[in-house]
Amino acid sequence: MTEKMTSQLAMELEDKHGAHNYHPLPVVLAKGEGARVWNVEGKEYYDFLSAYSAVNQGHCHPKIIGALTEQAKTLTLTSRAFFNDVLGVYEKFATEYFGYDKILPMNSGAEGDETALKLCRKWAYEKKGVPENQAKIIVCDGNFHGRTITVISMSTDPDSRAGFGPYTPGFITIPYNDLGALEEALKDPNVAGFLVEPIQGEAGVFVPDEGYLKKAYDLCKSKNVLFIADEVQTGIARTGKLLACDHEGVRPDILILGKALSGGVYPVSAVLADDEIMLTIKPGEHGSTFGGNPLAARVAIAALEVVKDENLAERAETLGKIFRDEMRKIDSDMIELVRGKGLLNAIVIKPKNGKTAWDVCVKMAENGVLAKPTHGHIIRFAPPLVISEEELREAIERIKKSILSFE
Repeated sequence: MTEKMTSQLAMELEDKHGAHNYHPLPVVLAKGEGARVWNVEGKEYYDFLSAYSAVNQGHCHPKIIGALTEQAKTLTLTSRAFFNDVLGVYEKFATEYFGYDKILPMNSGAEGDETALKLCRKWAYEKKGVPENQAKIIVCDGNFHGRTITVISMSTDPDSRAGFGPYTPGFITIPYNDLGALEEALKDPNVAGFLVEPIQGEAGVFVPDEGYLKKAYDLCKSKNVLFIADEVQTGIARTGKLLACDHEGVRPDILILGKALSGGVYPVSAVLADDEIMLTIKPGEHGSTFGGNPLAARVAIAALEVVKDENLAERAETLGKIFRDEMRKIDSDMIELVRGKGLLNAIVIKPKNGKTAWDVCVKMAENGVLAKPTHGHIIRFAPPLVISEEELREAIERIKKSILSFE
């Protein structure tokens, strides 16, 4: 292709040749560094989405890129038909880092969730004694665990679910942040697990009541039910702790990780559990051609080292408070609610003069800050955790200016 790339041409190419399964903001990005990105024409933006928290360590972090390029020169993929010299190193590093006996490496967050569901069911039949094909898993309204057929079977989002049936059975759906509903659902002796997001990100950064996770965990323990935490978006320092569950001292029986495990560089996800759960799956019962490849292993080690070396959890905690405080000072009746934890935050937007959250995001993009609406009326703000306080405050001023332009 000889034609010079422009934003308009890039969008036209996607529209003509790509599936129409996304509706992006009209911004075409060509470069990223730290908390900033640049479009094809060179306009600079603060990235306040971080690829849905996959880029917690910032765009093109030199240590992570270094690990990627160094490993790419020697060995990229062997499949799991053979051993490789990096996977065991990564497995030891990650299990010690998060405090579990075993890790099962995969590529995407949705694969991580599917892996956790299979583990939970296998454990139910082999360890808990649930009758074959009768295991049930409790999930929550408003959940987002991916878009595979089984995952949308437990979704309550019509956009994800409608028109894709028949659906996978075996799920009990209860309201999020409702301990009474969980207690009632746990009375069923065939319940094997409770799958929950510590904060519902895609639902609009819905933060449950303080104590909800710990009480939910205790209820599960009282019924010999596995507590399964989907920390694909909330994990890896995003909420001000290494894991969002750490805010309440909860150690999930099964932990699902993805996104920032990759440093935003290469698809990496993982499920962690102790031997009693993980070893119920035997050779041939689960796997992935790319899961655990040497490139992914090196990238994940580097990504996790950056989180500790640069104190990203502590940064997220400190900067998140600044962000929420400043958002609450904005004098606009468009802002209904500000909520979040660490640097995972959201503003609930009340439409004004026909202007919605989408219009606010378009205006922010004009002013050099990128974010995306969810559910039509909520804007999620999740900048890379490497953002400096100075950069954060500059971005806050641009966000304020954008919102106040509708007054």
